[in-house]
Amino acid sequence: MKDAIAKAFEESIQAKKSFLKENLSTLMTTIEVIAQAFLRGNKFLILGNGGSAADAQHIAAEFVNRFRIERPPLPALALTTDTSAITSIANDYDYKEIFAKQIKALGKEGDVVLAISTSGNAANVLAAIETCKKLKIITVGLTGGDGGKMARQVDYLLRVSEGKNTARIQETHILVGHVICEMVDQRLFSV
Repeated sequence: MKDAIAKAFEESIQAKKSFLKENLSTLMTTIEVIAQAFLRGNKFLILGNGGSAADAQHIAAEFVNRFRIERPPLPALALTTDTSAITSIANDYDYKEIFAKQIKALGKEGDVVLAISTSGNAANVLAAIETCKKLKIITVGLTGGDGGKMARQVDYLLRVSEGKNTARIQETHILVGHVICEMVDQRLFSV
């Protein structure tokens, strides 16, 4: 058990180190894109399935409430929380449309969507990205492995390439979310 625990920690550390080495420039650009969207009065919409849905909610809450500093709330919304909208869309249309229809209703040109998918192949996430393109909404993909189909469709790709272990990918994703929150706060509120 001791060795298995140590191995899990080492894999997580290595995934994060590799991510930083491969994605630092894109992460910095993404942070600036999100900060500029807030300065323009645009929104930050976040989506994903399963654990990525939980991450979407977590990240949105950090922006709406606060992260590490006291500051005004920022307009972020997880598209994973309105069970009535999600279930009615899935029932009346298709599960693939649950995020795309919400983006059509709530999104506008200049908003930023963070699409989270560990594989990069979730059909409903890909449909959301396609909708964003039509509405001129900026897309950031947060994924793992080779990035899947998402890799070729988003404006900015943040990819955890180290291994295919979903848990290690998701652990890196939440760190990325926290770093985005902290750096956007620094950019907007000079802390």
